[in-house]
Amino acid sequence: MQFDWNIIVSSAGFLANGLALSALLVAVGTAGGLLLGGGLALMRLSSRRILSAPAAAYVTVMRAVPLVLVLFWFYFLMPLAIGRPIGALSSALTAFVLFEAAFYCEIIRAGIESVSPGQTMAAAATGLRWGQILRMVILPQALTAMVPLLLNQIIILFQDTSLVYVVALRDFMTTASVVADRYGRPIEMYTSVAVVYFIICFIGSSLAGRSKAPVFR
Repeated sequence: MQFDWNIIVSSAGFLANGLALSALLVAVGTAGGLLLGGGLALMRLSSRRILSAPAAAYVTVMRAVPLVLVLFWFYFLMPLAIGRPIGALSSALTAFVLFEAAFYCEIIRAGIESVSPGQTMAAAATGLRWGQILRMVILPQALTAMVPLLLNQIIILFQDTSLVYVVALRDFMTTASVVADRYGRPIEMYTSVAVVYFIICFIGSSLAGRSKAPVFR
């Protein structure tokens, strides 16, 4: 069978729409996950069990269940709980944010803990408050240590966007499957998708590899 480039060219707009949805899921999942994950990380680091215990339980539960199950929870169970539908896109975005927050929480927590306690004590000795120490001393160093892991997690998130087909959303992978079924050209479609995934993930992996996590003493 001859490789037909025309199928890829003629379907480029449709595939671009799927890629745009995947990019939206990654952007929202990353931004929302970092915000919620940052809050969970601070709760986990708290000496008060009333804060650390719920955060630890949340992270444990979310990391123990597959993402596809979380998607099903919000797509099928949340409408029953609130008494109205929330839509496939809204449920997917919510699921990605809540699911990724558990992983970002652990990355952020590990980054903060990588900073030597001596630096915190030295900053406190100068009269800085905890919020100032966190913002001016700990987070700048912790962020440098977290970058490689954050980039790797974003790559995983991009790959996981293909799961949204279970809630009838057409991401990049799903649009390629639709075109492949419509024209009976799976080789062209899945090859082009594999190339795009490889390029994006290779760039992300290269950036993560160049970001060396320092050891703070």
